[in-house]
Amino acid sequence: MIEIFAGKGLSKYKICITSGSIPKKELNKNIKKNAKVLIITDTGVPKKYINNLKDSLNNKKVLIHVIRKGENAKSFKNFQEIIKVLADFKFSRTDLVIALGGGVVGDIAGFCASTYLRGIDYIQVPTTLLSQVDSSVGGKTAINIPQGKNLVGAFYNPKLVLISSAYLETLSDKEYKSGLGEVVKYALIENKKLRNLIKEKHRLIVDRDKKILLEIIKESILTKSKIVTKDEKESGLRAILNFGHTFGHAIEAYTNYKKMSHGAAITLGMVIAAKISFFEGFLKEHQLKNSLELIDSIGLDTDHSEYRYSDLKKFIMNDKKVADGKLNLILINEKFKAFKTNMFNQNNIKKAFKN
Repeated sequence: MIEIFAGKGLSKYKICITSGSIPKKELNKNIKKNAKVLIITDTGVPKKYINNLKDSLNNKKVLIHVIRKGENAKSFKNFQEIIKVLADFKFSRTDLVIALGGGVVGDIAGFCASTYLRGIDYIQVPTTLLSQVDSSVGGKTAINIPQGKNLVGAFYNPKLVLISSAYLETLSDKEYKSGLGEVVKYALIENKKLRNLIKEKHRLIVDRDKKILLEIIKESILTKSKIVTKDEKESGLRAILNFGHTFGHAIEAYTNYKKMSHGAAITLGMVIAAKISFFEGFLKEHQLKNSLELIDSIGLDTDHSEYRYSDLKKFIMNDKKVADGKLNLILINEKFKAFKTNMFNQNNIKKAFKN
């Protein structure tokens, strides 16, 4: 089992990565003996995973709340329903929530935990590649509103994150590729080892080789945990984790979160951001070409031609990185270091959409 830590001081937590079953001992030692436990999951999670998790708990009072699969589940309605369950069953600050599922489940479960009684403990048990390499770590919790994605939320670290690559065996090809989008992000913004791993082992990654899966999960988490520990509330450095997200979130909002997966939208967002980086003079032409080939090598779509800047502009300007009316972009330079800037030529955004 691989162990990585994130967070500081009292909010520090352990991330356990394994290819087998989640460690029961680690799970139960982080839950008080007589605590009530609410497992929040969704309709996309196989019932055997839910039953196995429930059977792994030593606690007698275990409730299960299932939400509908999909980005639209991160709603005020579902938030209110979960809070009602916690209140009706008299959950206290010694009780606990477990998020079993992908990024949507983790986001809404974490947000409910952060707000109920001003904060109760929660554990992340991510079951998708995207949530394992990205959203389960870092303490970002949120729900969506009509004006945009993740506009209502809180920074609230989990008590523990338990990652098993075995969950990925039943993951659909679409969801698997969605997670690979976030893996590529870490390769492009900082992690040279991960970049080389994708370049050399792309076929094994596509085939979900167990050994390679553990490597890409570990490398992704190492990159993210380092960044979020330095900047827990996105006051500076952490913003680079949003590479591709400004345009990806806009595509998601424009299509009402129905047309494609989060990772697929973020992948297109990274392609657009990489092109802007090139047009701004931060990337050389061969580096842009190599980056697009890297994305393409693991079967991810890079064609964003059906989306026009004029259609996405209003969603782009709702981005959380807009400050004082100015859009901040996350771009990358020739050393594959990401940075935030509001100093760019607006025409280069339009140019990136057209090329």
